[in-house]
Amino acid sequence: MTGAAEQHARDLGPRVAEVLRATAPGLEVGPLEVMPGGHSGLTYRLDTGEGPLVVKAVPPGQRSIGRHDMLRQARILQALADTPVAVPAVRAVDDTEPAWFAMELVEGESLEPVLDDPPVPADLAATRMRHAAAALPALHGVPIAAVPDPGPVLTPADELARWVRTMGAVPPELLPQGDVLGERLAAAVPAAVDPVLVHGDYRLGNLLSRGEHPVALIDWEIWSLGDPRVELGWFLVFADGSNFPGVGREVPGLPGEDELLGLAGGADRPDQAWFNALGRFKMAAIMGHNLRRHREGRHHDPAQEQLPATITRLIETGLDRL
Repeated sequence: MTGAAEQHARDLGPRVAEVLRATAPGLEVGPLEVMPGGHSGLTYRLDTGEGPLVVKAVPPGQRSIGRHDMLRQARILQALADTPVAVPAVRAVDDTEPAWFAMELVEGESLEPVLDDPPVPADLAATRMRHAAAALPALHGVPIAAVPDPGPVLTPADELARWVRTMGAVPPELLPQGDVLGERLAAAVPAAVDPVLVHGDYRLGNLLSRGEHPVALIDWEIWSLGDPRVELGWFLVFADGSNFPGVGREVPGLPGEDELLGLAGGADRPDQAWFNALGRFKMAAIMGHNLRRHREGRHHDPAQEQLPATITRLIETGLDRL
């Protein structure tokens, strides 16, 4: 993919420069440089005379659909520009396929304390996690009328069905008791509450921080209107390093579920334990899917062999939450 991304950068670069110079004549524009990560679409750094930008582009041969819908990502970032939700400023959008948009490059760290390297000092990790939780009410409080192209509202039943399908495609031996957790979740699906704007992958790994404070929420590939408790349940998976034996670390002093729920405005919401279990079910399904792809030779990655203990732990703690 790296070679294809570099070729795409060479092909796309002149068009990006032309669009940027249309609004800033004579602007110095450097070459597109591939950035690591970015599983949905292609992500590049671009240095200009007015500062660095990030360019997100639809891969060659793809269209702006689903996770590759760069135009939809650009629209939600533009809609959030005048809200309390901190997001990068969009500088240019080009809807000619393969579509792309350019946004400011926000300097900051986006590290999961329990998973990523380098390790975040424990006191800093705890403070960042509290700030991340406290920022959620602003996100979930964005007026629905201000949300462009929202698509269908995703209910708790919709969310569960999606991950049941993912887990169903994984050999059962890779997901011990995964079917039991899925059945127990299906037997007690909570009624939906009023929908809100949800990021879809809200965690410190997608929240740029400078020092203690969050400065930008990034990676909006799967935003939707949905249930805020789904977002909270997913966020809480990453607040406990004991969920990830063999692949993560326990960080002393991280705030517990009750404190984070209180900061996020979720302390009084009903049935949150079900959503906490759903978050673990989702992560187990994702890891099981990745492990299956490795063992089938579809994506060789020996590191996936470290996942079985974590998958088992996630399913066990999911059952505990129910």
